Amino acid sequence: MSSVEEYDQLSKEEREARDKADRNREAAEQAALPYSWTQQLGDVDVTVPVPKGTRGRDLSVVIQKKKLSVGLKGKEPILSGELCKDIKIDESTWTLEDQETVLIHLEKQNKQQWWENVLTHHPKIDTTKIQPENSKLSDLDGETRGMVEKMMFDNQQKQMGKPTSDELKKMEALKKFQAAHPELDFSQAKIS
Repeated sequence: MSSVEEYDQLSKEEREARDKADRNREAAEQAALPYSWTQQLGDVDVTVPVPKGTRGRDLSVVIQKKKLSVGLKGKEPILSGELCKDIKIDESTWTLEDQETVLIHLEKQNKQQWWENVLTHHPKIDTTKIQPENSKLSDLDGETRGMVEKMMFDNQQKQMGKPTSDELKKMEALKKFQAAHPELDFSQAKIS
């Protein structure tokens, strides 16, 4: 039996207990990393502590499509490895803040996918449990935004007992056909 099937058979209390234990384990694993990170659907921000007084010229930061490395020049890297997903190099940056923190902004290649981890050899998080912030329609690309607006309109129309956008299109096409063919009798026609 798969773990998904086992999970589905648990009671609500058992699921909540398992979820809490999993979140605690994930938090402990993430806290043990030499950096912290957050993500949105489109980007990942990595925060790497460095010794106080560090200057930009003391750092060795490498950002590549599938690789990230941060460390002090001449020393073992603080973190180094293969990124779990591709990034857009030209839109990814790093800065040194207060001479003690390296802030790395990685722009995701695929902006519709959550990352399980930053580097492939580090512990994974359960991306199915991510609760994203509410986004605004203006955050969406044109096609997605149009689809969401259509769904919102259709839902609103249904709640008011009015026809959806697809039904309105059908009604408009029928009216045009009736106008083009006045000789036909549509009084008994049932259109679905």
